[in-house]
Parts: sequence; structure tokens; C-alpha cells
Amino acid sequence: MIIRNALITFVLWFIIVAPPVMAQTEPPQPVASENVSALDLYKQGGGFMHVLLLCSIGTITAVAYCFVQISQKKMAPIDLVNRTNSWMAVRDVGSAYSACQAHPSSYARVMSSALLKVNFDRDLANKASMMDAAAEALDEEEHRQMVWVNYLNIFATLAPMIGLLGTVWGMIEAFDALASQSGDAKGLASGIKVAMITTAGGLIVGIPAMFFYFFFRDRMQGVMVTVQKHVSFAIDILSGEIRLQGSTMPDSSSNEPSSMPD
Repeated sequence: MIIRNALITFVLWFIIVAPPVMAQTEPPQPVASENVSALDLYKQGGGFMHVLLLCSIGTITAVAYCFVQISQKKMAPIDLVNRTNSWMAVRDVGSAYSACQAHPSSYARVMSSALLKVNFDRDLANKASMMDAAAEALDEEEHRQMVWVNYLNIFATLAPMIGLLGTVWGMIEAFDALASQSGDAKGLASGIKVAMITTAGGLIVGIPAMFFYFFFRDRMQGVMVTVQKHVSFAIDILSGEIRLQGSTMPDSSSNEPSSMPD
């Protein structure tokens, strides 16, 4: 009798009580995530994203300029270097200066400053003054060319700071909305997500800008060292410390003889 009553009670519990309990313990169905495009994230970031967009445009412009301008071919064209060396060998300072003025470049500007100090009445054609003038012109030229490279450093520093400011501002607004509207944790998480978008945008702009800053800074230093070597070599030829074999008056449309010191 006891066993039968127990079985009846168990069956009644399984039929009446178990289904609601089991329904409550079922795992929640996953919510389908929405596909968010980059434009949607840009709009969610707020007004700070417009400033980051300007920084990205400036970074792209500076990188494009540096790729075109900062190169040995552009700043120290080998044809002009060889032609100047040949004129230095025959002491035709006027033709060398005219060629440098006609083909502006970093090498031409530094070489022109040195040629203005030529004086054959002084020792070694006034080499000391020529070297000093070349050194000053080289510093000015490096400073002038580094302006665009420094823009990359500015964008690399400014973009993450703007992104961080946007994040702090967004979090302030999210907490303010949570306090005033008695929102839940889900609303707070959504607000913080929007605020973090500006930090991500700032890093996306700042990291490439920092990389290209160091890249073009080292490239600039290498090119300027090359310019200095070419100018010093030309001055040594003019002063007579180095002589070129087979040096003749160069023709503007022909290749110059190879520079081989004795």
C-alpha cells in the first residue's frame, strides 16, 4: 500500500510539477548579432570621429609626400652629382653653379651655398669657408625636409589622445544617462561600447602614423648623409685634394666620366 501510494504521488508530481520547472531551467536562446559596418561604427563614435578623420587624411597626405620627396633619386640626383664633379675637376665653378640652380634639389641647394664661397686666391680655393657654408645649408635643408616627417609625429601623438578624450566623454554621458534614467547594466555596457569606438579609431590612425614617422626619419637621415658625402667629395675635387682621371669639360646631354681618385 505504501509503495503504491508513493508511485501514484511520483507520477502526479511528474505530470503536474515537473514541466514548469523544466521549462524554467531551459538555456536561453542565443540572440543573433547584428552586422555592424565601419560606417555604422563611425556614426556611433560621435563628433570626435570627424576629428580623427581629418587626422587620417593628414597622415595619408604626409606619407604620400614623403614617399615621393624623400629619396636619394629626388634629393641627390646622380646625374647632377657626376656633372658637378666633372666641372669641379676643371674648376668651372660658374657652370656648376648654373646647373645646381637649374635643377633644384637638396644636393643642389647645399652645393650652391658652398660654391658661393669659392676663392681661388686663398688656400685650397677657400675650402674651410666652403665646408662651413655647406654644413649650414645642410642643416637648413634637413630642417625644411623634416617638416612633413614631423607632421606624422604630430598625428601619431594627437590621434590616440583625441580617441581617449572621446572615450572619457562618452563614458561620462553613459553614466549620466544611467543615473538619470535608472537604466540597467545592459544600457551602460552599450554606452561604454560606443565610447570605446573613439579609442579604437585613434589607435587605427596613430599606429601607422608612428610607424611611418620612424621610417621616414631614418630614411631622411640616410639621404642627408649621402648628400653631405657628395658635397664634400665635390669640394675636395675643386680644392685639388682629389683628382679625377680623364676629366674634361662635360656636355649637358652626355654622361660624365667616372670619378676615380688617384
